[in-house]
Amino acid sequence: MPLRPSADRLNLARDIVVQYGWNTTAYQILNPGIELWFSSGKRAVLGYTRSAGMLVVAGAPICASETLVSVCAEFENFARREGRGVCYVCAEDRIRAALAGSAGHSAITLGAQPVWNPHSWPTVIHARASLRAQLNRAINKGVVVEAIGGPRAAGDAELRRVLEEWVEARHLPPLHFLVEPNVLDGVLTDRMVLVARQEEKVIAFLVASPIRAREGYLVELVARSPRAPNGTSELLIDSAMRSFAAEGCQYATLGLVALAHAADPELENNPHWLRALMYFARAHANRFYSFRGLEQFRLKMSPDRWDPVYAVSNESRFSLRTLYAVGGAFSGISPWIAIALGLRKAVADEFHTLSRRWTRGDIATQSLRP
Repeated sequence: MPLRPSADRLNLARDIVVQYGWNTTAYQILNPGIELWFSSGKRAVLGYTRSAGMLVVAGAPICASETLVSVCAEFENFARREGRGVCYVCAEDRIRAALAGSAGHSAITLGAQPVWNPHSWPTVIHARASLRAQLNRAINKGVVVEAIGGPRAAGDAELRRVLEEWVEARHLPPLHFLVEPNVLDGVLTDRMVLVARQEEKVIAFLVASPIRAREGYLVELVARSPRAPNGTSELLIDSAMRSFAAEGCQYATLGLVALAHAADPELENNPHWLRALMYFARAHANRFYSFRGLEQFRLKMSPDRWDPVYAVSNESRFSLRTLYAVGGAFSGISPWIAIALGLRKAVADEFHTLSRRWTRGDIATQSLRP
């Protein structure tokens, strides 16, 4: 993991992000583990990580829109001097369109992200009985939500306990980069932190990052304890949407859903080899990463639309090597090792579940049934 940038560099990066942040992932470059690069002649910054001979960029350069192409060229020259390629991951339409005419760049679709106008959120609640039922379950169990400030959140031991419990419940080792769970050690100055409590104990929390150039927020993290009642996550999101609206925001997203069906028309434009891999993952990888569950959770909240999300690399054809580098950026280790560790954890979890059922007598009882 790279050394944490100095306070001066973080402050400068934050200033630029607050001024120009348009890509959904803009504020996430201030999270732990991301290196910062600044343009030498323009007011621009980007966050990246090194993986498998590539510099994998978090979203896109953060700068004025009219300087985007020249900033990309400057950064790619920097990467070339290091003997590395570049891939912009979780990129959106602005950079994809800006580089679309370049023979030296290629783009693939990763999935899509749901988008709401927070001012229309009450209409969603009114129209979705199942969503109202989930909210009522949490409220009836005594769950209450409050907003807390960044400094208080960073030092809150209960939030860190919930985060540890949530990470431990995942099947794969903790992912990083643009799905970094340790946001409490990132810059919290402009983030919204909402905490769910039951009987005065923290059971879940939500962190939302600002997207100032779009007057919006990314709901970056919803972490919940296994003890949190059903509906807790929905109650946190409901509170966040109402807070966004109260601030006058026009845009809110819960972030990328990889391989979302909403992106199927765009996924069809991916290379044949990549489509085959993606459809295999959609069909068989839900044991580790719930593509269907994530999409269904967002669909029940009736997004206004789904925006495609891309990866753009500085090569004429998107390569398997680049895909491998992207996987390494998120896992922090070889993707193959990450999958092996996930398989080992899945087997251990399955064995633990069977052992508990055997101890309770469930398996023995079932074996005697006709």
